[in-house]
Amino acid sequence: VHFVESGGGLVQPGGSLRLSCAGSGFSFSDAIMTWHRQAPGKAREWVATVAPGGATFYVDSVKGRFTGSRDNAKNEVYLQMNSLKPADTAVYYCQAYGSTTWGQGTQVTVSS
Repeated sequence: VHFVESGGGLVQPGGSLRLSCAGSGFSFSDAIMTWHRQAPGKAREWVATVAPGGATFYVDSVKGRFTGSRDNAKNEVYLQMNSLKPADTAVYYCQAYGSTTWGQGTQVTVSS
């Protein structure tokens, strides 16, 4: 099982980023895919879930700003992040629900 996240970067408050995650080594189309983040000095937290059929669920702090999606043909899951805030600064990870494997993550920094 392998996850490769990409798309992070430095963005000003109010800006947008789109994260991507490629999964391999498991049945991606059947997997519940999740996004998590870890801010400096804090525990990793769940951010969003994208179900196999496309249903999405979010932590309250990102509702209305983040949108999860997936392309099962490409074995990829995405996180569109709009109206970014400094509090969103973190390393973002994706994972298949139930997996114990983590990728390297992608750094998102929101700062003016």
